[in-house]
Amino acid sequence: MRQQEYNPGGKPRIAGHRITVQDVVIWHERLGLSADQIAAEHDLSLADVYAALAYYYDHRKQLDESIRADEAYLSQLRRSIPAKLGKSQAQPQR
Repeated sequence: MRQQEYNPGGKPRIAGHRITVQDVVIWHERLGLSADQIAAEHDLSLADVYAALAYYYDHRKQLDESIRADEAYLSQLRRSIPAKLGKSQAQPQR
């Protein structure tokens, strides 16, 4: 089984991949994908997926805080960047 990598200043990820533990957690916990689906869709072994989930459960507080911080950042970014299309242009014409 391959181990998780930790990038100093970065996020833990699956060894040999750019996929983070956080990615796997979101796919599994929030989107409801099974470990088999995640492995098949992202060219991972089941061991990789389960190792990522085990890492998450061992470091749940830190990773949940990281997920919340990322969500807050994205929300703030969406509010601060104006849409390219005006509201009237963004709605489909009927």
